[in-house]
Amino acid sequence: MTDTTTPDRHAPDVVDALTQDHHEALDLLGRIGATTDAAERRDLADTVIAEVVRHSVAEEMYVYPAMSSHLSDGADTVAHDKDEHEGLERIMKDLEGVGGDDPRFDDLVTAMADALRHHASDEEAEQFPKLRAALDEETLVGLRRKVETAKKLAPTRPHPDAPNAELFHKLAGPGVGLVDRLRDRLSGRATG
Repeated sequence: MTDTTTPDRHAPDVVDALTQDHHEALDLLGRIGATTDAAERRDLADTVIAEVVRHSVAEEMYVYPAMSSHLSDGADTVAHDKDEHEGLERIMKDLEGVGGDDPRFDDLVTAMADALRHHASDEEAEQFPKLRAALDEETLVGLRRKVETAKKLAPTRPHPDAPNAELFHKLAGPGVGLVDRLRDRLSGRATG
C-alpha cells in the first residue's frame, strides 16, 4: 500500500501556533463588539482573557528563553515583550471585574485589542522572522509542542502581580492554573 498524501512544506512550528493565537484572540475581541448581549460579551471576554493568559505564560516559559539565547537583541526584545505582557495583564484584570453591560467594558475591550494588536505586530513582523532564521525547523516544531503542553497547564486568569519569569511559570504556574480552572468551573466562567 502506498501513501498518496503529499508531505507538508514544513510541520506547523511555534511561530505558526503563536501567530494563530494572536489572530484568534483578536477575532474574539472583534466578536465582542458585534453583539449587544451582556452575557455573551462577558463569556467572549472570559474566553479571550483565558486564551491570552495561556499564550503569554507559554511564550514566557519557552519562546522568550529561546529568543534571549538566539537573537542578537534577544534580552532587550524579551524585556520589552514582558513589559507588554504586564500591560495586557493589568487591562485583563480590570476587564475581569466589569460586566458586559458596564460602560467601562467597551473601553477595556478596545484597550486590550489595541495592546494585543501592537504586541502581535511586533512579534510577527520583527521577532518571529528572526527566530525562524536563528533556529532550525526541528527546534521550532519542538518549541510548538512545548508551548501547546504549557498552555494546557497554564493559568486562565491574569495575575499581574506574579513574576513574568520562566522559572516561576514552570514551578508555580501549573498550581496556579489548577486553582484558576477550579475557580472557572465553580463560577461557570467561560474559558474556551
